[in-house]
Amino acid sequence: MNDRTQTLAYVDAARGGVASQEQRNRVLRNTYWLLALSLLPTVLGAWLGVATGVTRGLSGGLGLVVFLGGAFGFMFAIEKTKNSAAGVPVLLAFTFFMGLMLSRMIALVLGFKNGSELVMTAMGGTAGVFFVMASLASVIKRDLSGLGKWLFVGALVVMVGAIVNVFVGSTVGMLVISTLVIGVFSLYMLYDLKRIIDGGETNYISATLALYLDLFNVFQGLLALLGLGGSSD
Repeated sequence: MNDRTQTLAYVDAARGGVASQEQRNRVLRNTYWLLALSLLPTVLGAWLGVATGVTRGLSGGLGLVVFLGGAFGFMFAIEKTKNSAAGVPVLLAFTFFMGLMLSRMIALVLGFKNGSELVMTAMGGTAGVFFVMASLASVIKRDLSGLGKWLFVGALVVMVGAIVNVFVGSTVGMLVISTLVIGVFSLYMLYDLKRIIDGGETNYISATLALYLDLFNVFQGLLALLGLGGSSD
């Protein structure tokens, strides 16, 4: 949830003129394929992290530094390579890293007696949000570009709140932040999908990066909420 601000700058840099309908369809199709592919390294990274416990010690400030440093570094590399053959491998390496970073939360939730069920519920909820937003993006005719500035502010508030809560460790704060994350990045999903459909994004690697981050944050928010509920059972 903390890496959306930098991503916006990278994604916005790729905006150009309105694409033809054929190009829009091609970008959307390639984005969906690459997005599906990007989930495989994420699952692999999460599994490796849970199995080995390699991220177990990344808590508090250390975990925040590693996460932000790695995420921003990868996003910078993706921006630099998005128009070359290296773009896809760099993106997939990024998604593996994100899965690895997510493994600490997954391992924590799996420690509950119904942990596996909670993880599957979060996955199903994320898929449901994506389906709803994709359906809305395909039928809404109104230009949603003006929504971007408000979502940016919302993401910035969430990011600052999340960083502060890393050091405060408030359960109530985590509950509020997770709820805001789900709301903000669900709308971001709609916004990013609409931009692709309308031809505002013509690079499928940038488009995939934006949607991946939306999905990642929604899943993380749902998992955090379910984990908070599971921990009180």
